[in-house]
Amino acid sequence: MLRTILVVAACLIVAWLAFVAFVFVIRPDGTSLGDATRLLPDTLRLVRRLAADGTIPRRTRWLVGLLFVYLASPVDLVPDFVPVIGYADDAIITAFALRHVIRKAGRDKLHEHWPGSPDGLATLSRLLRLPST
Repeated sequence: MLRTILVVAACLIVAWLAFVAFVFVIRPDGTSLGDATRLLPDTLRLVRRLAADGTIPRRTRWLVGLLFVYLASPVDLVPDFVPVIGYADDAIITAFALRHVIRKAGRDKLHEHWPGSPDGLATLSRLLRLPST
């Protein structure tokens, strides 16, 4: 029994470390944490507006709702107190969700609902690794 618990715990730790390494490797290039932090209020407004847009498919809006639940949840894949990568899981999951929403709804919805400056939108596009248009 104890051996089984230790094996399961070891597997969970290895999986968590693999995820941490994955998050570290795929972080966006050329954009600082400060850039991402400055975009946070506008990004939250963007996500809220996208979730409320009735022209976007319902399944896509559900994904945005699940993103809200994950971000509000106190349980994270990588705890927020871990230096450097603590908030990286939130940023990467947000980026994956937003990329999916933009792929389904179209880039014009991103431009329509973006509440910030054009420079902020360019930084968000770079963070999301969207192709330049």
